[in-house]
Amino acid sequence: MQDVEATAQIDAIISAARAAANRGDWLTAERLWKELRALEPGNAQAAFGLAIHAMRRGEFKTALPLIEQACAASPNDLLARLTLGIAWRELGEPERELDAIDAALAIDPYFLPAILAKASWFERKSAEAAAALFYQTALKFAPDEPAWPPALRAQLLHARAIADRFAETMERQMWELLAPHLSNAPALEQERWKEAASIIAGRTKPFPSQCNQLHVPRLPAVPFFDTAQFPWFDAIEAATDAIRAELMAALKQDRRQFTPYVAYKPGAPVNQWKELNHSERWSAYHFWRSGVAIDEHLAACPRTAEALRRVDMATIGGLCPNAMFSALAPHTHIPPHTGETNARVVAHLPLIVPDGCSYRVGYERRRWEVGKVLVFDDTIEHEARNDSDELRVVLIFDVWNPHLSPTEREVARVTMEAVRRLTGVTGESDSVGAAQSTQAHAAVHRRSL
Repeated sequence: MQDVEATAQIDAIISAARAAANRGDWLTAERLWKELRALEPGNAQAAFGLAIHAMRRGEFKTALPLIEQACAASPNDLLARLTLGIAWRELGEPERELDAIDAALAIDPYFLPAILAKASWFERKSAEAAAALFYQTALKFAPDEPAWPPALRAQLLHARAIADRFAETMERQMWELLAPHLSNAPALEQERWKEAASIIAGRTKPFPSQCNQLHVPRLPAVPFFDTAQFPWFDAIEAATDAIRAELMAALKQDRRQFTPYVAYKPGAPVNQWKELNHSERWSAYHFWRSGVAIDEHLAACPRTAEALRRVDMATIGGLCPNAMFSALAPHTHIPPHTGETNARVVAHLPLIVPDGCSYRVGYERRRWEVGKVLVFDDTIEHEARNDSDELRVVLIFDVWNPHLSPTEREVARVTMEAVRRLTGVTGESDSVGAAQSTQAHAAVHRRSL
């Protein structure tokens, strides 16, 4: 009976001491820890509590044996191990500090405060590379920024600043070493090794193909294609002026035909598309949509229709071709996202491009130039910006991935027909398909230009 009463008394003192500390009543808290230590001299919590109060007063020599007692009594107490490191640091014993940090990490290699402490230790030692690597590790193990623990926020912000600065420097230095070996290499090879340097430095991650509907395995994830792979390339560039004239007429005569590109049905999760959902800030004048021709628009823009018919457009019923004038309003950002299938790739013919517009596919950033076609794999994360005060418009259309054989093109069609038959999903604009696409978009790591 006495043991039960003693345990209850000890528990009550611990609870009261913690409550006093939480409300900032340090004198009461310390008095209670001393009371507990008198009742139970080996109590680890009492030793640790008194050590914290001694450290608050700068009495680190007094605190040290108390923390060591707490660690001995509770060898797996991560906070006690880390506090021991702080005490050794303040006593001018950095090697013993590191031993205490490593002891905490030996118990839990993912303990974020200990990883940050080790990074800080290397930073104080001017070991820039080691510090940056541990700061990178801390950021990797930390939750997303909105969920950062308030007590660690300042340290994590510092960690990001150090890691970013080191990664930027390392990327630049690596490229300076690699560039002489690639001076005569094609642009595609140079871009590949620039990205390799960025990945090694930790500035970016590999960008895989992420398809929301049909994924064809083992196709290379190429951000931007060499336009020499497309025999229609010269002809559509030559038609730029005629196409642009029809665009200007469409903008002038009936702007209402430019409808919001993002238009999810009520109840569908919109995620990063919330700001653009049903918004005219990103609008489209469709010629083909999910494989369906918009005859009215094709008739209104005959030169554009003729140019598109000369293109080897991808035809997968319910999915593509898609072709449109894509209008991006001033000061509008299309957030990072991925497309529906890597069986097709996407082409842009820029028609109206004010200064301040840019485009990213994976690692590579490009600027549109009027009349210069870009062909890219839209299943690689991509985003677009119009930071100008004017409208930006490009002609967008789907073409077959050049790595697919004629047989595989037919198999792609058959595959999506089977999907529609078995699931009831009718195409990109179907509510189920939209929900699937949105969920896939949500999984994409978001980056800013």
